[in-house]
Amino acid sequence: MFTGLIREIATVKNYANNILTIQSKYQAKLGDSIAINGVCLTVIQVNSDGFDLELADETRSIIDESKLSGNVHIEPAMQMSDRFEGHIVQGHVDCVGVVEKITPLENATDFIIKVEPKYIAYIIPKGSITIDGISLTVNDVYEDAFRLTIIPHTLRETLMINYVIGTKVNIETDVFARYIDHILKNRSQRKSMSWNEVDNIQMGY
Repeated sequence: MFTGLIREIATVKNYANNILTIQSKYQAKLGDSIAINGVCLTVIQVNSDGFDLELADETRSIIDESKLSGNVHIEPAMQMSDRFEGHIVQGHVDCVGVVEKITPLENATDFIIKVEPKYIAYIIPKGSITIDGISLTVNDVYEDAFRLTIIPHTLRETLMINYVIGTKVNIETDVFARYIDHILKNRSQRKSMSWNEVDNIQMGY
């Protein structure tokens, strides 16, 4: 699990044959889970200046692979002792969005990001969303887009400062919205458990 708070902006040294080589100050260990631009990946090799990660076919079919070059956001998975900030992030990208409009304000910048309409149900006004691994708050939701207001600190400390109209971004929607939607869609097809059945299961542990 992640929080959407970026630990470091690292550099992609190479990406070939499904293997991503990252140059980073972070001291990774073999088997660690690390989010790269919001994508949860596993460390398969530790190098003197960073680490290698492997991308599965399923992952590559969803994300925008152009995000695996140049500078990238990285966040190691949370440990039990860590302070919880941001929001619950799984590192499971739902879709790729596109920056449609950027509007500088007095002390912030508005970004309108377009997505396929089917994902709008999981994007909640004033709720949380993950953009390229960054935990952000949604301001407004439209039929096929949503609005973010980004403060100067976030722009300075992330790659959002480089976003332009047409930039593609990895999006992870709110995990609770996805769970609730799945339960409601499938509720009529499943028999609800009685409290006695729940008690019997608990007694078995």
